[in-house]
Order: sequence, then structure tokens, then C-alpha cells
Amino acid sequence: MPASRHKAAIALTFGRAAAHYDQHAAFQRASGDKLAALLGPVKDAAILDAGCGTGWFSRQWREPGNRVIALDLSLPMLSEARRRQSASDYLVGDIERLPLAGGQVDICFSNLAVQWCDDLSRALAEFYRVTRPGGIIAFSTLADGSLAELQQAWRQVDEADHINRFLTIDAIAQLMRPYRHQFHRESHRLYYPRLAPLLHDIKGVGAGYLRQGRQEGLAGSQRLRRLESAWERQPAGLPLTYQIVYGLIQRD
Repeated sequence: MPASRHKAAIALTFGRAAAHYDQHAAFQRASGDKLAALLGPVKDAAILDAGCGTGWFSRQWREPGNRVIALDLSLPMLSEARRRQSASDYLVGDIERLPLAGGQVDICFSNLAVQWCDDLSRALAEFYRVTRPGGIIAFSTLADGSLAELQQAWRQVDEADHINRFLTIDAIAQLMRPYRHQFHRESHRLYYPRLAPLLHDIKGVGAGYLRQGRQEGLAGSQRLRRLESAWERQPAGLPLTYQIVYGLIQRD
């Protein structure tokens, strides 16, 4: 799919999820909490929350007195952030083409957003461009191996791809090498009692979008029963694993 249509489709999918996003975003909040902890306390700074969603972390950053710019590709998401008075300023924009002049912020914070970019190196370069010397870029992203249980179970049902492709850990590390940085990785595993709430969480945060397109009829009740039967259930429930990379880049 051409990049412009791809981004428009992502914005539409996340826009549809805006009203109920926070009900399904426990994993996203856990990732953002870890990223914020790596960054440490911040006061009296200008912060760009890139891929802000409903503004959950914009509000956390604004509370101690920071000036927060909330940016998202999805207008409905940004409208939800504005409704909740999450930030000082609001921008609809693409992380790979940030609508900001250079050196505008002290910190770029981006939690689980850059995996939707076409080119991570371009996203990191944009973060670097808009951050002042002495500032910090903090981001988290998903890596290859995320949602592996979902893909493995689907392979017992049909031959189609049902998850987006993620960069490998090594590829992400390579893209960070030009910068003075810290690199952290972790596996985060969730357990669900049944398939339905698992799929509802994925869809509920807008992450059900597939760049390569979705075949008709894939979510029929018979196929979903086969999918749940194919899942390797553990005593705690149906496992779903995310591979997360946390990156901190010093702006020289």
C-alpha cells in the first residue's frame, strides 16, 4: 500500500478506537510507565508526546508543570486528548514529518508509536531535529517476535499473515548506532482467559490494522473457534507476548 494511503488507514483505524482506547490500553500504559521511569523525573521542560493517543502520558508530563505538545496522526485521538485537557498544544501530524521547527523541545517522548512508521531511521532523525542540544529522545517500540502466539495459532487455520512485521532487535539497535544512546529490551507477556478479550484488546487500541490488508471472512465464528483451539493454552490462560525495545538518545 502506498505510504500516504497506509498512514491514512492507520489514522482511521486509531480514530475509530479513540473513544474506548483507554479501556484496552493496560499494556500500553505499562510500556509508557517503564519508558518514563528510564527517563526519570522531568520539570519545567518542553515535551513532545509523539503519538499521544488519548493523552494519558501528556497529562502525566503536564502535571508537574511541563509544557506538553501532544501530537498524533489521528484527529479523533487528538480530539480526545484535547477534551481531557491533556496538553498545552495539540498537533495533527506524522512522526516521520514532524510539523515543528528544529530545536523546539527539550524531550521527545514516544510510547509504542514508531512501529507504525515506514522508516524508523527517519522518525529518529525527526525526533533529533526538533530536540534542543542537551535534550533527550525517549521511545519504545515493538520488535520481531511480538504477537508470536497469535501468528502461530493462525497458521493452524490458514496461510495468511495476521500480524504486521516488526523490525528485529538487531535492526533497531543498528539504527540507533549513529546516536549517543541507551538501549533496553524486555519481553512482556499477558494472559487471557479466552480468545475474545484478547482480540478485543488488540482491536480496542487500534492495533488490528494490517498494512498488507485483511482477507474477507477471516474473523468468522468458525475460524475463531479453530484459532482458539490452536492456541497453546497455559495454566494462566492464553499467552500473548510482546518484545519491546526502549531507546534513550542524547541530543548533542
